[in-house]
Amino acid sequence: MELDELKGLINQKLMEGSPNMTENNFTDLLKGKASSVISKIKKSLWFEIACCALVVPLFIGIALFSSHSSLKIYFGLFGAIFIPFTLIFFYLLKKINEFDQSVLPIKENLYQLIKMLEDFTRRYFQFNMALLPICFLLALYLGYNEKEPIEILDNLINKFKVTKSIYIGFIIGYSIAMVVGLIYLTKWYIRKLYGKYIDQLKLLLAELKED
Repeated sequence: MELDELKGLINQKLMEGSPNMTENNFTDLLKGKASSVISKIKKSLWFEIACCALVVPLFIGIALFSSHSSLKIYFGLFGAIFIPFTLIFFYLLKKINEFDQSVLPIKENLYQLIKMLEDFTRRYFQFNMALLPICFLLALYLGYNEKEPIEILDNLINKFKVTKSIYIGFIIGYSIAMVVGLIYLTKWYIRKLYGKYIDQLKLLLAELKED
């Protein structure tokens, strides 16, 4: 049941003068809707945990078995970074599971939950934005200092007769395009997994304040 449908049902009950639509009934309906929204947030967190569970062994595997030292360092480092990320997702999941068990009033409970989720999404975005330049600069540094030749890249450079200036220009242009694209992609991703559900919880909190 969407929020608009819930409002319609409540208004219909009030117009009919239903003796069963008390203040407690109204709060219970909104709490049920909040629980539904929170269950979607939990699914988003489990999705992220599953992604981390796949990425960590993949990255560590590349670090262990790659013949290139640059790939070993790059994927080993970021594979290790994803481990505390996974723990953060589990911690947030634990805090959200406490929603239904809390003894606080529904209004106070929702307010604290919204604040926690907003802090999480803000820091999530900030961390990703800080990580982007580090990823690119590290990749460029490791690639430039790679002692083992990368056959695929060498073949492409020889085939198209790429000069050093063209190669550097391509890397700079590619890096700028990737950074801009990833900024928008990160905003969309966080919005899809968490942002729209936070907005729904805010609407529910507003309904409770009006009650």
